[in-house]
Amino acid sequence: MARKTVVGSRMRKIGWAAVLVVCTALYLALHLRVNAVKSEVLQAERNIVSLQQQKVMLETEFETRANQQQLAAWNAVEFGYKAPTAGQFLEGERQLAQFGTPRAKGAPEPIRVANAPAPAEQDEGFAAMVSPLGGKAIAAEMPRNHPPMPAAKEDLSARLVRGAARIALDEMAEGAP
Repeated sequence: MARKTVVGSRMRKIGWAAVLVVCTALYLALHLRVNAVKSEVLQAERNIVSLQQQKVMLETEFETRANQQQLAAWNAVEFGYKAPTAGQFLEGERQLAQFGTPRAKGAPEPIRVANAPAPAEQDEGFAAMVSPLGGKAIAAEMPRNHPPMPAAKEDLSARLVRGAARIALDEMAEGAP
């Protein structure tokens, strides 16, 4: 009887292992199938986006050509414009100058622009801002006879060569109260 239980126990273990192997194989097959379907869906989405882009391009092309047909119809009825021919193009400035005509009698003179020099001293038109309490100008006024000097522009190499400003700590300690 003990032997039957040992053999039955082993058979159960082997049965469970077989069931586990079958379930694992089925899970693996299902997992591969799901991934295949996902890749097909992704490919279909890419095709949809591509087809939508082609549709937009074709709609734009159709609207452009329809607009050209409308313009051609208007031109034929309203404007009567024609495409230039080869004989209408010019070789250079000399050919263009041949088309010029002298000014007709009684035609207005061409417009000429005069350039007047600016006066040396111009009044700014604004009064100086003066403090009502102290009676002195709030902002420092710029001297009129000396224009401000432009700031010197220093390139990167000059700034790197210059080095940092250094202050001796001894001098600071002596000057401290």
